[in-house]
Amino acid sequence: MRAATHDQVMAEVGGPKPLAGKVVLITRAREQAAAFARLLEAAGARVLLVPTIAIEPPDSWGPLDAALRDDFSWVVFTSVNGVAMVRGRVEATGHGRALLERAHLAAIGPATAEALADWGLRAEAVPEEYVAEALVDRLRPMMTAGQRILLPRAAETRDVLVRELAALGADVTEVAAYRTRFATEHPPALREALAGGRVDVVTFTSSSTVRSFCGLFGAAELPRLLGGVTVACIGPITRATAEGRGLATQIVPEEYTIPSLARAIVAHFEPARS
Repeated sequence: MRAATHDQVMAEVGGPKPLAGKVVLITRAREQAAAFARLLEAAGARVLLVPTIAIEPPDSWGPLDAALRDDFSWVVFTSVNGVAMVRGRVEATGHGRALLERAHLAAIGPATAEALADWGLRAEAVPEEYVAEALVDRLRPMMTAGQRILLPRAAETRDVLVRELAALGADVTEVAAYRTRFATEHPPALREALAGGRVDVVTFTSSSTVRSFCGLFGAAELPRLLGGVTVACIGPITRATAEGRGLATQIVPEEYTIPSLARAIVAHFEPARS
């Protein structure tokens, strides 16, 4: 099934407002939240933006700068953040564009592929399911043993991609293009809003948003604060992280994208579902 786009979701919520009166908490990084908020607000929701993570440069640009001056058969991007940070570095240093133009490019999902396209680059490999395991399956018939692969991504992330690509015989160079920091600048009213039952949905768009959100509260108080709150996760990896911390998940979209998550939240609260 094709992933929902921003325009498709906006068109679908152009009539009645199924989220009218609902308060939806967005926990993703502030600079990434605007499009998600617009989709939810178009459906009638009141958005409470509480970033629980912040995207920052890595501790050192050295490894990425060196990699962008090297030669690789493939460059694999696993997030829009990775594309954005590599693009910023290429534009700042003047190095790396030639590598990206001659290498094969892979993207973990359509949003990441679109970020490359906005930069004038085309992803040759995009899996149908937007997780690392599916990306490996997509690359398997396209790679040959011994090829060098550059993997610019978050400084702290799952190692499954490196392990599985290496198992295919690839020579993988993993470099930090950014790091995810737990944000502590949450509004003091957040606990009060949750305790007062004024939040209807809490959304998680990555495992790091789950971990940071849970870190804001004691484990013993989370069940009380989230009593009656619908938990929405962007995909199965994020859901597993949430449920591993005792957060039962009610909403997971079929496609693991922001527009599809917004669509799934809308569908959950449509009158026909009541």
